[in-house]
Amino acid sequence: MVYRAQERKTGVQLVSAVLLLLSLSGCSCMDVIVPRDVNALNGTTVKIPCTFTSCYKIDFTKFAMNWTYKETLNDTEEMFMTYYSKRGMVPLRPDRFGERVVFAGNLDKNDLSITLSDVQPEDKGFYYCYVRNPPDRINGIGEIQLHVVTELAPPRDSTIAVAIGASVGGALALLILSMVVVKCLRRHQKQELMSEEKMEEEGKLEPEGGTEEGTKQP
Repeated sequence: MVYRAQERKTGVQLVSAVLLLLSLSGCSCMDVIVPRDVNALNGTTVKIPCTFTSCYKIDFTKFAMNWTYKETLNDTEEMFMTYYSKRGMVPLRPDRFGERVVFAGNLDKNDLSITLSDVQPEDKGFYYCYVRNPPDRINGIGEIQLHVVTELAPPRDSTIAVAIGASVGGALALLILSMVVVKCLRRHQKQELMSEEKMEEEGKLEPEGGTEEGTKQP
């Protein structure tokens, strides 16, 4: 009985130690999901997406996030949007983006995306999405490089490709049909030739058979 009591006590202590270790280590599954590159046409509005995953639902009293920007990798980051528990997402740096930056995400869906309107060439660069969602112990970060172009590549015209494909397909079908017809004609001619040869052979054998029968008659 003493041995069983000691064994039960040891098991309880082991479980308690494991639970304590798990509670101290916390959950570390923060992951920020962003595209690596975004292309924007000069003068248009572009969406810069950012979403994240976490082990915990957002506690808006502890949640924190920032959007920062720098033109090149060697520049200093400038924070242009941040989150306040009472004010929500607030744009900053009016000297750089003015009112052109707008929050376009949904915190209930872990979406922190923004839109940038009237895109200018000087808007190109690197955009960073920082996320902190306690008690998750990992802070997330996503990097997006924005490219500003004067014109987008025109969509490929599939009309010519379809016409070429149809022509090639029609020619191929005609070729296959011709081969089949030629093969059938050759087979038919071969059968006719074999029939004629057989008829000739039968014609040659009949007289010889008749002569033999005639010589056998008394």
